[in-house]
Amino acid sequence: MKVVYKLKDLKHVHNILGNFDANLEVIKTYFEINLILSEDSFYTDASEAVRVILADVLEVMEELSAKISLSQREVIYLIKLREENKLNNSVDFFLHRKTVIHKASGTPVYPETFTQLTYIKTIEHEELVFGVGPAGTGKTYLAVAMAVSYLKQNKIKKLILTRPAVEAGEYLGYLPGDLKEKIDPYLRPLYDALYDFLGYETTNKLLETGVIEIAPLAYMRGKTLENAFIILDEAQNTTTMQMKMFLTRLGFHSKMVITGDPSQTDLPRGQKSGLIEALTILKEIPNIKVVEFQRLDVVRNPLVQKILERYDS
Repeated sequence: MKVVYKLKDLKHVHNILGNFDANLEVIKTYFEINLILSEDSFYTDASEAVRVILADVLEVMEELSAKISLSQREVIYLIKLREENKLNNSVDFFLHRKTVIHKASGTPVYPETFTQLTYIKTIEHEELVFGVGPAGTGKTYLAVAMAVSYLKQNKIKKLILTRPAVEAGEYLGYLPGDLKEKIDPYLRPLYDALYDFLGYETTNKLLETGVIEIAPLAYMRGKTLENAFIILDEAQNTTTMQMKMFLTRLGFHSKMVITGDPSQTDLPRGQKSGLIEALTILKEIPNIKVVEFQRLDVVRNPLVQKILERYDS
């Protein structure tokens, strides 16, 4: 076991370790190493390459510890930043990020990555924003967070969330059950995000009064949406005509956010994705911005990450 980092001060060591040493455990799992704190030093059996990364990460964690305690997700993100040699400005990022919204439970929601921060700022300043990239980067969740925040501040009068009703090759017409039973599974992630921010009672009340509307994309046809915050999720599964129809629903005093992963389309073979086409033909129009999320922004449980790596190998 070799010393990897010597603490300058033990005063805030609890904020480094996390509750029940959770941060220590997530580092050990991530690198598959032993890591212990003895007196004022961290010891490890890791390789030299890992020790170099770990020393830099622990230094940032100690600098932050006087002000905040990082979550396990944030510790993993720090490690990934260091692996990409992008650790600069991380202290400033964590100390000065602003709360997007508070959940119904009272827990604050912050941007967790640099890209998430860019995404939030872009949504604030532009009318139409595309958030594209891998699953697990917070594209949809943060879009809903921003929409609910705007609703609470009376910046909009209506919140509309929609998805194309095709996933895994299944079309609504061929699924069993009545219309609501068919639609709900596809829209469930949107409901879950709303419940997170507003609670069940408030969400259901706003749905009943029409202030919030959740519906398949086909139901958007013929509407001009003004004074609204509109979110199209899973946009990679739109056709060209569906995307054009949706984009032209944008009315005055409204904001539109379109999220999706261009690499994960479930459209029939040979069908062009409306999202991929829109990203190409709209890219030079003012007030339309694209925020691209990367794999760096995907922060998973280290065990899940290892499972995925085995399946991908």
